[in-house]
Amino acid sequence: MTRKTLREKLIMTIDAVAGEQTDSPLMSAIKQVAPIVMGYAPVGAAYGVLAHQAGLSMLNTVLMSILVYAGSAQLIAVGMFAVGMPPLSIIATTFVVNLRHLLMSASLAPNLKTWKKWELALFAYEVTDESFAVHSVRFARGDLNKTTCFGINCIAQVSWILASWVGFVAGASIPDVKPLGIDYALPAMFIALLIMQTKNKMHVLVAGFSGLMAIILVQAGADQWSVILATVIGATFGAGVESWTKK
Repeated sequence: MTRKTLREKLIMTIDAVAGEQTDSPLMSAIKQVAPIVMGYAPVGAAYGVLAHQAGLSMLNTVLMSILVYAGSAQLIAVGMFAVGMPPLSIIATTFVVNLRHLLMSASLAPNLKTWKKWELALFAYEVTDESFAVHSVRFARGDLNKTTCFGINCIAQVSWILASWVGFVAGASIPDVKPLGIDYALPAMFIALLIMQTKNKMHVLVAGFSGLMAIILVQAGADQWSVILATVIGATFGAGVESWTKK
């Protein structure tokens, strides 16, 4: 690498860092949450349509997005409502599906040691798979600004609530969401968030292995446990490979 090339790269790096530093916490939150909002819009609308078709009222549909705020759990619950499952079964199923939040919270907790309890409670209330991915990247580079944290969480949830409401309103004129292809929006959003966190070959290996394990578990019949089990197995695999390579 020539001195000129090295100097140009150094200047670009300094300019990038300076640009990040000049952003206000709120503007930084808006920039970082943008991919989540774009993913939440179609998926939240799909949830609203399905809730309408399942016979839920607009109030219950929106309240679920406010109080529960868990995309996969809400979609599963709506499907169970549609087939007339008992409330206890719905509660138990969504509880199991959301157990992965224990792992996400444990991963973020070391970065929040100085926060007050009410701040931790409010932050944890709005953590989702997508916001967890964004916060993990932020915390890794030392960005612990509280305003940015809550800005990301609040904007993401408001976008989900609005999308749910729009979907419900449009539900009467949309008999089936599958032909629209919006069910692919959620996997596409997760792929984008995964790419943001992939830094080296080890990350690619662990991501691929975890995805393969999730597929195997689903095929084996562990649908509700596939995500959390694949996460634990993948993390254990990654830690083992990393320890072995260092030796």
